[in-house]
Amino acid sequence: MNINFSKLTAAGNDFVLIDNRENIINEKNYRNLAIKLCDRKYSIGADGLIFLEKSSEKDFKMKYFNSDGSHASMCGNGGRSIAMFAFEIGAAKEKMIFETDAGVINAEIIPGNRVKLDLYDPKDLKRDIKIESEGQKFDIDFINTGVPHAVIFVDDIENADVFRYGRAIRNHKEFAPSGTNVNFVRVLKDNTILVRTYERGVEGETLACGTGITASAIISGLKGFAKSPVNVVARGGDKLAVAFKTGDGKITGVVLEGPAVIAFKGTVKI
Repeated sequence: MNINFSKLTAAGNDFVLIDNRENIINEKNYRNLAIKLCDRKYSIGADGLIFLEKSSEKDFKMKYFNSDGSHASMCGNGGRSIAMFAFEIGAAKEKMIFETDAGVINAEIIPGNRVKLDLYDPKDLKRDIKIESEGQKFDIDFINTGVPHAVIFVDDIENADVFRYGRAIRNHKEFAPSGTNVNFVRVLKDNTILVRTYERGVEGETLACGTGITASAIISGLKGFAKSPVNVVARGGDKLAVAFKTGDGKITGVVLEGPAVIAFKGTVKI
């Protein structure tokens, strides 16, 4: 069977998107299809596969799978990508509301191939976790912005061993059994941070991670390193912005803005 797809990139995070509102693909095949289509040597290649499904209450529903076939409840860059994809195929207007497995998202297409996401409130905040791994001691803050994220502040982000330490912390017993994504952050002047992320499911560093960028910005704000809206530069060089509100021990009004571009479209045999 041949199916149509679009390839989108959001701050260097790339995704294959498929319109499955007519249930052309059985959901039980999603995981295996993600592994197949995300293979960069034998297929399209991507960090993840996203299905746009029909929703009875909202504009559509988002189902996200990492390149290793694992399911994730949400992906910030993927969320911007599916919003742009939905607008492109006529599944939604400039302002839309869609479902994810982590909650309901409001999105808006804005000029310059950018998308703004109104995210749900983060949860499970844990401050100043001290762990030791790979012979190193780490001070970690943890927050779930749709998926779990550990945040570590470093002075030399260029030489940070993201793969080695990211993998070790991702699998550390502190974050068992599901593990965590791991963000390495450097604070700059002008209310700006640099972020590098080790993503579980991809099991390596990606050029950007939307929920990781969001987590890093929020933790930077809570530590007094930056103020909302925080300017964020992803590993690929793209610039994003994260706004949020804090008060009464809560984090609310989280907004992620960044690029989402259709790279190409095609047909693939599955």
